[in-house]
Amino acid sequence: MMLTWAIGLFVLLECSNVAALYFAPGSRRANAMGVFTAWEKSKADPEVHDLVRYLVSWVAGTKLIFLALLVVILTTAPATTRTLAGVVLAASIATFFWRLFPLARRIDAAGGLTPRGYSKTLGLMIAGMIVLFAAATLWSA
Repeated sequence: MMLTWAIGLFVLLECSNVAALYFAPGSRRANAMGVFTAWEKSKADPEVHDLVRYLVSWVAGTKLIFLALLVVILTTAPATTRTLAGVVLAASIATFFWRLFPLARRIDAAGGLTPRGYSKTLGLMIAGMIVLFAAATLWSA
């Protein structure tokens, strides 16, 4: 049951991110693009900004597909499948630390994130999600 709640919470949080990326990509809320100073700079070159907007929408669409699949798992899957989903969620979210976190730290160190130090906050939030899914999966197993 705890794993179901953890996945449900994750779906709600990520839905706010999808909404921000689709409807307010320049926002600094819900992990949208406004934290990156390059977002505003990209507007100076319409071709670059169109590419950035395309990629942001692509990420939002990918997240939406993923979230829809999680909802199907939550509403129709047996406990074994939900447990495996918890393991997969923890492992796949952990990939953030392989590529995205080093890049976010480099951008942050160069002054490309507002507020400064946001990469650390993001890293702690992602680590918290991993711990949440690992604990909920172990608790539910």
